Amino acid sequence: MRILVVGFGRVGARTARVLDAEGHEVTVVDDDHGKVLRARERGFTTIEGDGGDRSVLETGGIDEVAAVGGLTGTVETNHRICRIGSEYGCRTVMRLSEDVDPEVYDRYEADADEVIYPERFGAAGAKTAILGGDFNALGDLTEGLQLIVVRIDADAPVVGDHVNEIDLGDHGRIYAHGRDGDPLTIPLPGTAVETGDRLAILAVTGAIEDVESTLLG
Repeated sequence: MRILVVGFGRVGARTARVLDAEGHEVTVVDDDHGKVLRARERGFTTIEGDGGDRSVLETGGIDEVAAVGGLTGTVETNHRICRIGSEYGCRTVMRLSEDVDPEVYDRYEADADEVIYPERFGAAGAKTAILGGDFNALGDLTEGLQLIVVRIDADAPVVGDHVNEIDLGDHGRIYAHGRDGDPLTIPLPGTAVETGDRLAILAVTGAIEDVESTLLG
C-alpha cells in the first residue's frame, strides 16, 4: 500500500518505520531540512516542504496514495492535509496533539476518516488508523506490548473520571473508549467513564494485572 506520512517528528518517524517494516511504500513530507535528511538516510522517499501546501502534497503523490497521515505537531496543518487528502479520495488520518472543544473536534472528525491522539497510544495506534484497522481485531503488537479491552463495572474506581485524566503511569495508555453497545473511538475531551463502558489500553504485557486493578479495582 502506498502511504504519505506528513511530519517526521517522533510520531511520524516511528509510524513511518512501522509501516515500512510491514512492507508498505512510504513517502515522507516535512518542512524541516534535518528531518528530511534523516528520513532519506533511513531509505524513505522524501519531499521537503510545507505539508499543508497542496502543491507539496501533489509532489508527494497524494493523487495516487491509498492513505495520508497528517502527523505534524500543528493541528491546523494536519486538518488542512486531511481536507486536501479527502478531495483525492484517499484515507485520511489527523493527529490531534491537544485537547479541543467538542465543537472543534466534531469539525475535525467530519473532515478526516480518523482523528487520533498518538501521545496516548503511540505509533502503533497511528499506524492502525492509517491502515483502517479495527481496534477490536488487534492482538499483540510487539514483544512486551499488548492491546486489551476492559469493561467497566458499577463499582470500578474510575467511574465518573474523565478518560483523558486516568493515569496508568508507565504501565500503559488508554487510547479508545466506547459506551455500552457502541464502537470504540478516540474519546472526546471531557468524556467521563460510565458503568458498562469499555476502555481500550495499550499496556505493557507484564503490567496487565496492574492496569486492570487500577481500572477495575
